[in-house]
Amino acid sequence: MKHKTCVSIAENTPTKLKKTLKIALKKSDYAEIRFDFLKAEQIPKALNMVKAELTRAVCTLRPKTEGGAFEGSEKERISILKLISEYNPFLLDVEYNTIKKHKDLEKYLRSSKTKLLVSWHDFKKTPNSANLKNQLKKMSRHSSIVKIVTTAKTVDDSTRVLELYNKKGKTTLIAFSMGDAGRISRILCLYLGSPYTYVSLGKPVAPGQFSLDEVKKITNLKK
Repeated sequence: MKHKTCVSIAENTPTKLKKTLKIALKKSDYAEIRFDFLKAEQIPKALNMVKAELTRAVCTLRPKTEGGAFEGSEKERISILKLISEYNPFLLDVEYNTIKKHKDLEKYLRSSKTKLLVSWHDFKKTPNSANLKNQLKKMSRHSSIVKIVTTAKTVDDSTRVLELYNKKGKTTLIAFSMGDAGRISRILCLYLGSPYTYVSLGKPVAPGQFSLDEVKKITNLKK
């Protein structure tokens, strides 16, 4: 079984984004485009520049409250998410809190048949098992593709997150932990059913993220 990777890209100009995306997709199965690192007015241009590659792209537009860099209003962010959906990316990653709050956005994405990835991050801790399972259940009502990421202080924290793979049912689950104590979960999730793991081309975009080369070395080890 080939373990798949998704390179996180956080560039601040459309030209840099196009260049880095081309490099990433030569080496990796998918790329995550962090559109929140661009200025809002640059995003339409960037979408046109990379539209041919979006069939292998996970698109995100994170607000600052969700660990992102988008500085515009929430109304503007919602309209840009709708615009991104019109380009039919491989996945459009929208935060659970956003989908829960903006029913009109969810309705719009359903009508446009956008492949929605609903995500939830805890940047401070890892909740207990019951809360994690409940979170998965609530998120699965909005999409069959769910991403749950916590912050691990101990290996036990990572283990609790990975136990979610036993509860996922028909849901396609991407679950792991950030931070040094969570690094191993970024690898183990591949063996438990995650469709891919997030990697960098060198400098980590998130705490504890492996580089693409590191993951390839680890997952290609011979017995």
